[in-house]
Amino acid sequence: MARHKSAIRQHRRSLRRKSVNAQTKSALRTKMRKIREAIKNNDREGSVQMLPGVFRAIDTSVKKGAIKKNTGSRYKSRLSRQVALLNPTPAK
Repeated sequence: MARHKSAIRQHRRSLRRKSVNAQTKSALRTKMRKIREAIKNNDREGSVQMLPGVFRAIDTSVKKGAIKKNTGSRYKSRLSRQVALLNPTPAK
């Protein structure tokens, strides 16, 4: 365990950062799970509507340092490609 005053402060700070990162990642995973489920069900309209919110969550996670920049770019690229590949619903 840390003994020096500065090490104790740093430990407290790391616990706070860990908590923030966990919350951010959890919110991101939830949104990504929902959009992946919509993609799996071929729900083009729903997934297109969810995409900006997911991108916002990814950018927030990158900005806060919860995930790395390239990881965020990879997520966005894969999701947008999967949504673009969905067949548009036929007009009735």
